Amino acid sequence: MSRQNKNHLIETVEQRLGYVFRNKGRLLEALTHKSYYHEDKEGSSFYNERLEFLGDSVIGLVVVEYLFLHQRTYSEAVLAKIKSYIVSEPVFAEIATSLSLGACLLLGKGEKSTGGRTKKSILANTFEAVIGAIYLDAGFEKTRELIRGLFRERIECALESGEFFDYKTELQEKSQLLYGTLPEYRVIAEEGEEHQRIFTVAVYLKGKQLGTASGGRKKEAETLAAKGALLSLSASAKVDEVDMNTEILPPKE
Repeated sequence: MSRQNKNHLIETVEQRLGYVFRNKGRLLEALTHKSYYHEDKEGSSFYNERLEFLGDSVIGLVVVEYLFLHQRTYSEAVLAKIKSYIVSEPVFAEIATSLSLGACLLLGKGEKSTGGRTKKSILANTFEAVIGAIYLDAGFEKTRELIRGLFRERIECALESGEFFDYKTELQEKSQLLYGTLPEYRVIAEEGEEHQRIFTVAVYLKGKQLGTASGGRKKEAETLAAKGALLSLSASAKVDEVDMNTEILPPKE
């Protein structure tokens, strides 16, 4: 790739980030996948795995600091669950996609031909590398500001929906232990335009509907439905004394 094209990629990413690098080489390194480096060692001095390692640690620190300062009632165990949910490949890949980093990646021909620009693992790793590059270029304060801007809404949505807590696994474990069966999730309604779908999911245990919920994604709706099911079980009786022949009470609003 020509120097002019590389400069164009750098400018594009800078515009999407809202940050202009003093050392453009840092950003170029963050955008260089090892497959490109191995095919063009004369034109590439580095690839992004070291920056990826650094960026992951910086993101983790900023997210934990934000949670610690803004969620004072949460225990260490709950904070750990939220961190594990937020500081993860799916969330990183989602942010990378929102920044269109895939289109700006320097990839080898083989990786490019197999859809490397849309692979979640590559997108997540590139995002980490970009954050690592910003940290080296601007220092911690500016990097923290950028990370908070990218993650704040996602953190708040996770806290509001409870998606960080694995209600589905808890419900599955309890239903297996108590009744020897697994909960069943069914999509009972879909509304809205294709790009703004709202899914309504119901969860059943031994044929009884225990909870329903809606969300912009099936996973979110299932998580909230599982949460409702756990509340229903608790409202019906003590968990270890629940009789599936008794009426299941809906969760209180």
